[in-house]
Parts: sequence; structure tokens; C-alpha cells
Amino acid sequence: SFAKLPASVKPGVVTGQALSDLLDAAKDQGYAIPGVNIVGTGSINACMEAAAKYGGPIMVTFSKGGGQFIAGKAADNTDDAACIAGAIAGAKHVREVAHLYGVPVVLHTDHCQKAWLPWIDGLLAASEEYFKLHGEPLFSSHMLDLSEEPLEENIGICKEYMEKFAKVNILLEFELGVTGGEEDGVDNSDVDSSRLYTQPEEVWYAYQQLSEVPNAMFTCAASFGNVHGVYAPGNVDLQPVILHNSQAYIKEKLGSSDDKPMRFVFHGGSGSSPEDIKYAITAGVIKMNIDTDTQWAFWDGIRAYEEKHHDYLQAQIGNPDGADKPNKKYYDP
Repeated sequence: SFAKLPASVKPGVVTGQALSDLLDAAKDQGYAIPGVNIVGTGSINACMEAAAKYGGPIMVTFSKGGGQFIAGKAADNTDDAACIAGAIAGAKHVREVAHLYGVPVVLHTDHCQKAWLPWIDGLLAASEEYFKLHGEPLFSSHMLDLSEEPLEENIGICKEYMEKFAKVNILLEFELGVTGGEEDGVDNSDVDSSRLYTQPEEVWYAYQQLSEVPNAMFTCAASFGNVHGVYAPGNVDLQPVILHNSQAYIKEKLGSSDDKPMRFVFHGGSGSSPEDIKYAITAGVIKMNIDTDTQWAFWDGIRAYEEKHHDYLQAQIGNPDGADKPNKKYYDP
């Protein structure tokens, strides 16, 4: 076990004060929790298995498209109904089985742009109902990515949602700047490179505004050259010094003794160098998103299995051992 967990953090889904304690522990101890995008119970279970194997907490992350995939692409998605139902179903699956893995799990949702806010509204309604019954939300946290909007509008909408989230102990993740590349149908491949780098003044403005909300818990996805996907070395110019500069700026403005007053998250983490990851973590990064690498692992496992058993996967009957030999055991999950 690499993580010395706070007493408030138990196996199972972590929310509210326990989540805040967990993120502070990550910041103090110098590690980032993996935030893995999932597409079904298989990948959800793989996340929890990995967390159990390597001895640490895990964040199971639902994208809007991932929620729809769980519900099934043939399901009626009018008013995001399938996207909402699938994410809720996935969250309930985690709540039923997480304790069996003996690991703390954070239930999180990924990028939500302005046009997608009805999706978050549906998930928030589910958490509000869950809170009435259990005293905690269904989901631990949600991300709002309004980085395409002007800064004041971005943070203004985030603040409105922060007020709603705070009433049921949900943490808000917000984005400043833009993460490049393409993910979940959103293509920022051709975005102006200047928008890939956040300024400390912007981080301070967001910190000030959101801190005005009672019981507010938030993390910041400040862009520092991050790009979704995996690229050849030299094609992505990460500048994690931006996070260090932002922490110093906020510390000075607050007159605080805390060297890392903001909790940062690292988007576009697949394919990043260990050096950049470590340097970002020293700046207060407490979560690192992973999607492209796990997508490849999912496919590569299938590819390797087919390659190994190729001659036994060409028909239901007949293989190198005999024309009448069945092959069921090679394709039965």
C-alpha cells in the first residue's frame, strides 16, 4: 500500500468530508489519484482490481458518452435520458461491489460543456434523492468544463452549480484554459495554442469566487499544455511550472502559510513523461486523468488473445486438434 489513508476514508465510495480528507492527504503525501474513464462494468471492475492490487484509491470516471454506452446505444436518449440512466446505473454498480475490493472509490464525471449541463442536472437530481435516503450523494464529484466560455461566465455558472453541489456534499471540478486533442466527440485539435496555458490570475479569480460558497469543495483543471491522446515525444509542450506559479500567486494573495492552497488535476495524462508527472504532483496535482492508455490496454488485450488462440476462433466447431472439436471455451467469457 503506497497511500496512508485518513481515518475518515473507508473502502467503498468516498464522498463529502472523507473525499476532502483524501485529496488533502494526496497533496500532503505527494501522489495523484488515477481518474480512469470507463465504458462498462468490465472497465469499472478493472479499475477497482488495479487499485486493490497496487494499494491505493481510485476514481471511476463517467463521461457523457460512457454513460450512454452503459445504457446501450439503442436506448432512447431523448433529453440525454440514456446518458443519465447509464451513468447512474454505473454508479450504483460501484456502490454495490466497491467494498468487495477493499478500496476507496471516488465516483466522478468527466468534461461537461455548457450545452451538456442537462446531463449534470439529471445526475444531480439522482444525488439529491440519494442524499435524502442515505445522507450522502450518489456521485462524489462532477466536472464542469466551461472553458469555451469567457472566464466570468465560466466561473459564474460553476458558482451556481457549486451552491447546489455544496448542499449535498458534492465536489466540483472546473476547467480553465483548454485541453487540446479530441475526446468524447469534442475536438480541440486546432485550438489556438495560447489557450492551452492558464494564467495564475485566472486561477486566483476562480479560487476567490468559489470560496465564497459555504461548504464548497473544488478542484481546478488548469491547462498547462495538456492534450488528450498519445503523441510522439516533442509534440506536446507541457509547462507544469504554470501550476507552481499559480500556487505561489494564490498563497501571496491569501497571505497564507499553505504552499499549495489549490487542488489541481492533470488532464490529458496519457503518454506524459514521468518527469512531467512528478513535477506536476509537487505543484499540488491530486488527480491524473487516464483514458487513451486504458482504451489501448482494453483493445490490446483482445488483440493479443485473438493472436494467441487464432486457430481456435475461426468457427464454433473445428480447430487444429480435430475437425469435430468445439471451440466454446475459447470465446465463452
